[in-house]
Amino acid sequence: MSPTLVGVGRWSEHLSGAWTPGAVTGRAAPTVVPVHEPSPLPRSVLLALWLDSPAPEPAVLLRAVQGDDEPHTVHGLDGADDPAPSDAAPLARLVAEVLAGPHQVAALLPAPGEPAPMTGRLAGLAADQGEALLLRTPTRALAAVPEVVRFGSEREHGHLVTWHVVDVPDWRTAVLGGVGSLQDAERALREGLVEATEALTRLDVARWRPDAAGRIEAARDGALRPGLVPDGLDARRARVLTSALRLRAIVRLATEDDGAAVNLWQVDQRSTALREVDRSARRAMAAAATSDLRTPS
Repeated sequence: MSPTLVGVGRWSEHLSGAWTPGAVTGRAAPTVVPVHEPSPLPRSVLLALWLDSPAPEPAVLLRAVQGDDEPHTVHGLDGADDPAPSDAAPLARLVAEVLAGPHQVAALLPAPGEPAPMTGRLAGLAADQGEALLLRTPTRALAAVPEVVRFGSEREHGHLVTWHVVDVPDWRTAVLGGVGSLQDAERALREGLVEATEALTRLDVARWRPDAAGRIEAARDGALRPGLVPDGLDARRARVLTSALRLRAIVRLATEDDGAAVNLWQVDQRSTALREVDRSARRAMAAAATSDLRTPS
């Protein structure tokens, strides 16, 4: 039996699933997060969401962000230019420093070649890891990049996560210009979906396997499991996160083969369209995990 083919025209159906507030606020019956289901949300996005929530409980925050990882460590929190391995501190120390007073946060999901408000090794590491966290307190502006090392076998594995921290100049203006507001990101996400759908339909590359729809649903539903994101998460933030996750899941599926592209020009056109789709999704997800920078901290 031939594989099921799902047209690109149906992609918007997979992105339009309504978000139910009860699923996040806890009005529904509580759900235990299975330890074998890692979050599709980047660690920087998760940490930013929790740090930006009202009065988060540190133990709950750490449990949500670290998940099944080994306990996260932090290098460079004391401001050393080249911290020694023995300089490692637990993630709880960084969390405590940020939560000690007024603060603002931003998540970045950069791709190679995109500018970031940091230089040197950390900028390259952020591009390699595909994420970074920006923090601002009354006394410091910081950039933190999680370096993730996988260990173990394919069947049984874990992750060592080290957050590399450096002091940076005030990053708020750069983030406002690069990421924009949540409203801008949501609008760009809708426009990007329309443009990408048209481009990918012309190239006829939406050849999905039978498990495609299930994988997209898993990405959306898994992102907002109770206990993973803060209770009472703003409805617009939740909506943008779920749409961006689905869109990125579609991009991953569409790049698993060359679809019906028959020459290099078509492959290049498809790649360009998918890069724009992914860029819109990354910016939207970052905006959903960023403080309102128009108000003073």
